[in-house]
Amino acid sequence: MVTHLPTLPAGAPLAEVFRRFPATSLPIVEYHEVVMRAPGPFDLGQRELIAAYVSGINACDYCHGVHAQVAKRYGIEVCVLEAALRDLDTAPVEDRMRPVLRFVGKLTRTPALVTQADANEVYSAGWDETALHVATMVCALFNFMNRMVEGHGITAGPQYYAESGTRLHDIGYGGLARLVAADSPTNPDARTA
Repeated sequence: MVTHLPTLPAGAPLAEVFRRFPATSLPIVEYHEVVMRAPGPFDLGQRELIAAYVSGINACDYCHGVHAQVAKRYGIEVCVLEAALRDLDTAPVEDRMRPVLRFVGKLTRTPALVTQADANEVYSAGWDETALHVATMVCALFNFMNRMVEGHGITAGPQYYAESGTRLHDIGYGGLARLVAADSPTNPDARTA
């Protein structure tokens, strides 16, 4: 599949866009490390679940596929995520995560309709305002990323999702930022893209 950027090779992954445009991409990748990996109320798997769920709602196959695989490496089965996307109320999702996913789902679909009652559901499940903030930031980040991926025409398949999921699990977003910076055309030591 050809991306919307004719100078990128067919089937180029998102990392190629990052390498080609490091000034706008590296801050985003570094921000992923903060949102997705910094200490906080959600464990790493729960944050990846939120990312994959939001991406699934947006029908962004690339982000959904990659982050479902990262979540899997943290112990969240892909079938749980798929069930949540079909019917959150009956999905075998941890009870405490259900209102969080409901909140980010509404924030993704109809952001102007989010109310205090939606936030209160998250609080009633035992989460605090830091958790609501982190869930909101993961949701916002992946709504942004879904549009970035779709706007550039980035696609992949199950094998890439598995490889990328393993890589993100193993090196994190900070490691990805270092790889992108090392391979960037603005880096005099970089390999050619």
